[in-house]
Amino acid sequence: MPLLARMLPTPLTMQVRRGAVAELGALLADSRVATSGRVAVAVGPGQGDHIESLIAPTLDEAEIFRVADGTVDAAVSLGADLRKGAYEVVVGVGGGKTIDATKYAASLAGIPMVAVATNLAHDGICSPTASLVYDGGKGTFGVPMPLAILVDLDFVHNAPQQLVRAGVGDVVSNLSAIEDWQLGNVERGEPIDGLACSMARTAAEALIGRADSIESDAFLTVLAESLILSGMSMVIAGSSRPASGGDHEILHAVDQLFPGTSNHGELAGIGAAFCFFLREDDARVTQVTDCLRRHELPVVPSDIGLSSEQFAEAVALAPATRPGRYTILEHLRMQDSEIHDRVEDYVRAFGR
Repeated sequence: MPLLARMLPTPLTMQVRRGAVAELGALLADSRVATSGRVAVAVGPGQGDHIESLIAPTLDEAEIFRVADGTVDAAVSLGADLRKGAYEVVVGVGGGKTIDATKYAASLAGIPMVAVATNLAHDGICSPTASLVYDGGKGTFGVPMPLAILVDLDFVHNAPQQLVRAGVGDVVSNLSAIEDWQLGNVERGEPIDGLACSMARTAAEALIGRADSIESDAFLTVLAESLILSGMSMVIAGSSRPASGGDHEILHAVDQLFPGTSNHGELAGIGAAFCFFLREDDARVTQVTDCLRRHELPVVPSDIGLSSEQFAEAVALAPATRPGRYTILEHLRMQDSEIHDRVEDYVRAFGR
């Protein structure tokens, strides 16, 4: 009998609203995520006390754990603590580092995880991966998708604006990643998932032309939904392919060569713009760079404190960060001198 449909994994509930943290207990019960068992709540060092005071009235029996940072060690330590208790679910409340550490810890403990985002810096809110720091650098680890997703707009409004704006760069980079996936399909016969592409593209297109920005709830709601949709596209694809192409290869190369240069979303945005420049897609590179500038995001290497030579070095290293992935960078197979010339051309065209 032919397979007439496929089952798609999705969060049990997804809410983007103000006051989500304060009403966490009710939201978990209403969605039947946690109804009778013990609940563990993982919070970061920055807002831990405030978050604990907010959730106490509705989750008075929850056990609070502090996540020191976004390292493998912190995640493993949390996982060990979670294994000692009979927890029904662990809730990670905070920014990307806290959520990623909690996702990995939940996978080690074998319990479901709920993500409550207080920032919108990248699409890790719902992705099946955790980006964590270890002795050798920074790695991406496969984890189950969160069981439920909550975004508290009160916290997002109070988060550092630079980090919130960075989420725009991460979502917009989907457009470059999809082009790379399609290129891999044409040149290498790589299987491509049209539904995953559609979700990732829809997320980016919903944002790229908007005239408003992070000051409004309406924009933040769309940004949150786009980041979540981007994460879900990776779950459906079974890989990061719909949201990570040459743009993210450049991002990871910058992280390796010049750690601490910038954040994930800002680097993804620059990487996407440069990859569209390499494709000689004038309309799309203009659209992407206009979007980045509208949201006060960096466009050229100097905006993040890198010289053209340093950025060219990162582009040269980029393919080695994702062996086996085929993108515009692998397709062009540029020599170092050509890379340098293309970076200089990009800076002349879009620098200020």
